[in-house]
Amino acid sequence: MELEGVLLGMGNPLLDISAVVDHDFLTKYGVTLNNAILAEDKHLPMYNELAGKDNVEYIAGGATQNSIRVAQWMLQTPGATSFIGCIGKDKFGEEMKKNSKLAGVNVHYYEDEAAPTGTCAVCVVGGERSLIANLSAANCYKSDHLKKSENWSLVEKAKYYYIAGFFLTVSPESIQLVGEHAAATNKVFMMNLSAPFICEFFKDVQEKALSYVDYVFGNETEARAFSKVHGWETENVEEIAVKISQWPKASGAHKRITVITQGADPVVVAEDGKVTLFPVILLPKEKLVDTNGAGDAFVGGFLSQLVKQKPIGECVRAGCYAANVIIQRSGCTYPEKPDFK
Repeated sequence: MELEGVLLGMGNPLLDISAVVDHDFLTKYGVTLNNAILAEDKHLPMYNELAGKDNVEYIAGGATQNSIRVAQWMLQTPGATSFIGCIGKDKFGEEMKKNSKLAGVNVHYYEDEAAPTGTCAVCVVGGERSLIANLSAANCYKSDHLKKSENWSLVEKAKYYYIAGFFLTVSPESIQLVGEHAAATNKVFMMNLSAPFICEFFKDVQEKALSYVDYVFGNETEARAFSKVHGWETENVEEIAVKISQWPKASGAHKRITVITQGADPVVVAEDGKVTLFPVILLPKEKLVDTNGAGDAFVGGFLSQLVKQKPIGECVRAGCYAANVIIQRSGCTYPEKPDFK
């Protein structure tokens, strides 16, 4: 099948500034482990402090861009994927463009004249990570850019769309445009719950977008946050997954499928009111390098098989494979070629 431009991602491109830190560092900046938050003023000195560490690494990141890069790597077909988002006209932006082109992703960045390229502090303690995003230019994306013919043509060419929930804080209008297009043309629209704060503080725009979403991704913490916000009074991830899958839809062409990861516990897939559990590939603790990008990688692996119209079990297997590769490396990085059979 024709794979060129089949998958389009739209989101917040961020350059990850990743370093191993200690618990004192987290305490100093009031950061909890295994969380994703937006930077406040008190966090801003953290970026320079991380940049000054001997073990610091710079990696093109941002949740959606990570997933798209991993899908591209799994597909091994140049230009199979595209990505839209906003960067600044600066050295970090140039770094991002270089990184993405090397990865084989067809990027159409909107370049903001005033704001610097967004960054994400990745604090790694004992293999677990905490993310503090300073959106900067990523926060400046405008739907006018999406409507330009050279960018909208990517939307028209793609058959699958993936957007992390983080983009709801930036351009809900852009999400709406793509969602409506997907519903009108029977294409597949996918979104991630992304973080508890999205479910809590961006409830209305999340609900509006959800009516177009055919696949909802998330982890167990995000699923429970969604349940709490909607007053469902259950912490049972399987029940929550079913309820999300039954949320009303704007387009009847595809049923909604919910896919929830739970770290080392099985992946929960809910469709047609039923739940299927898929085991993950267990990794000995000593092989774990860091969990940053594990969820994004899972989605990327999953999408790589979905766009080939493989059955859902195969999509989950590819997702688990990709996540397993990424957690054995620093940041959301991967070897030259996948070894997925």
